[in-house]
Amino acid sequence: MVAMTTVRRTVVTLPAAPVGPPNPLPALRPLDEMHAIDERAKQELPREMARQIGYEPLRTLLPVRVLDGYGRRRTETPLDAIVIENERLRATVLPGLGGRIHSLHHKPTGRELLYRNSVFQPADFALNGAWYSGGIEWNIGATGHTTLSCAPLHAAAVPAPDGGEMVRLWEWERLRDLPFQVDLWLPEGSDFLHVGVRVRNPHERPAPVYWWSNIAVEEHEATRVLAPAEEAWHFGYERSLRRVPVPEFRGADRTYPLRSEYPADYFYEVPAEARKWIASLDADGHGLVQTSTDALRGRKLFLWGSGRGGRRWQQWLTEPGTGGYAEIQAGLARTQLEHVRLDGGGEFSWLESYGPLAADPAAVHGEDWDAARAEVETRLARALPREAVDAAYEAWRPCADAEPGERLATGSGWGALEVLRGGHKLPGTPFDESTLGEEQAPWRELLRTGVFPAPRRVVPPGPSLVAPHWRDMLETAPAEPLTEYHLGVAQWHAGDLAQAVRSWERGLGLAPSRWPLLRCLAVADQEGGQTTRAADRYAEAFDDLCQERRDDGATWTSATAALGREAIAALLAARRTAEARTVWDRLRPAVQQRGRFRLVEAQLLVAEGRKNEARAIFDAGFEVADLREGAEILEEVWSRITDEPLPEAYDYRMRPSGG
Repeated sequence: MVAMTTVRRTVVTLPAAPVGPPNPLPALRPLDEMHAIDERAKQELPREMARQIGYEPLRTLLPVRVLDGYGRRRTETPLDAIVIENERLRATVLPGLGGRIHSLHHKPTGRELLYRNSVFQPADFALNGAWYSGGIEWNIGATGHTTLSCAPLHAAAVPAPDGGEMVRLWEWERLRDLPFQVDLWLPEGSDFLHVGVRVRNPHERPAPVYWWSNIAVEEHEATRVLAPAEEAWHFGYERSLRRVPVPEFRGADRTYPLRSEYPADYFYEVPAEARKWIASLDADGHGLVQTSTDALRGRKLFLWGSGRGGRRWQQWLTEPGTGGYAEIQAGLARTQLEHVRLDGGGEFSWLESYGPLAADPAAVHGEDWDAARAEVETRLARALPREAVDAAYEAWRPCADAEPGERLATGSGWGALEVLRGGHKLPGTPFDESTLGEEQAPWRELLRTGVFPAPRRVVPPGPSLVAPHWRDMLETAPAEPLTEYHLGVAQWHAGDLAQAVRSWERGLGLAPSRWPLLRCLAVADQEGGQTTRAADRYAEAFDDLCQERRDDGATWTSATAALGREAIAALLAARRTAEARTVWDRLRPAVQQRGRFRLVEAQLLVAEGRKNEARAIFDAGFEVADLREGAEILEEVWSRITDEPLPEAYDYRMRPSGG
């Protein structure tokens, strides 16, 4: 008797660092995103690629908030998980952490097909900060790791095409204001997990769409990544894309991740008529293959390289002594710098398949690249024919609208608010009013009454909404200070910077809480090159916050730390070192001891001419938990202290010095 495919809830326990509270300051500017190229470089790209790279890049992270409140102290933590398995494959999903597939275990061989991180350690890689490595993640929104990396998704059991059960994950992606779903389907007796994905645009206006499925795979000396391509677009964190040959580039075979020194992306130029796949195989020719219907056209290899910086990042993201990993990815466009237009009322959908592959190691690792690719193509065709993937997609499509059954996890209430406002009909992905919570409450009140309510107690402002329909409602609401604050944030996001400043200045006149408005005006001053006025406003904002804060709770502590950090940077930029020291002295001692603020103190000491004391901070050791991917701040501060080489503990360089 054939065992049935089953879906069940369980718990995965990992050493984990808490994500911490969101930063309450509105993200008026995006975090530094390494995947950007200079305007001049775009002129040398194919027309379609250049157009999609220039299509609707992010101006801000709004309405999403930055997650930077995590540390590096890990404790054993139970994480809710969903397991879908048949007699051959077991997939473990973490719905509370972006719906990540944490593990894909092949039972007949006992092999783990993914790089399964042994810890949960947030790091500053997502568009909004907190991200973690390992497994398969679903990147939607804009260039970079999704803002949902450490966020809960809705999950439920849904009828599968073969009459069994599949797992549906869904949420409302807020950067682009779009709902999406991911259906995980494991047919009986199959070695392959099918993943049906749908992104819908319920609005009348077109929307930019970004999608990359990111698969972490174990990396060894003999690990080779193969894809059906003879060329790739190379991105080496130097703000340029260049077309390079595959597999050899600059004297080395770059399909072996450890044969590069520095981190790099290789976006494969897959021919339109070719089957879409990518595989990572070990010395014995065993590993994982991912394939899809043709809509998911892009394939990519990301490697950390064998250099000191890449190795350091690998250690940072997991535990010392664990093996390294590379990423193989699949996306809607050729590169991750592009966004694809989705017309109003339209949708994108496709099917992906993940499973084991065994190939002849002599062919896989031979010098003949054509033969190596042909070997993988042949083995994949035997294990899962291209026609079978297309048939699975056609079988899944009618099930995409099926209403979810047993609820397995709950996401945010933002989708419910949007459905309530827009009356959207989204079969298969219900956003129930029962999911509306405290953060959505004032916006629901604005929708119901036309008035944005004043808070019942003194607290930092809640999150702002910035979509055109919410901006219109704020413009017609009574012009109370908090309404003007949120209106200014929405106008800033829309690119109407002058009007945003006017709204914030109007609100400032009558505001009982001045610091949120002053901080927004300070950011506007910085953007306008008004360094002195920005410093004035930051100093006044921080003073007002310190007088207003009510307790040492997480929200006020987060606000004080975030505003203090920005204020010190602004004051140092204006060469007002004494005032920066005053802000530092008013931070809570526990905040001052965080690694990020140890670095801030070192910067402050350097500005005061106290280089020996700044050096002592480095010698004592500290860890900047939210060190940004590609950040070179540690090297920059160190070079202002001494001419000595940067110590290995602080070396996170992703490109050659001066590159």
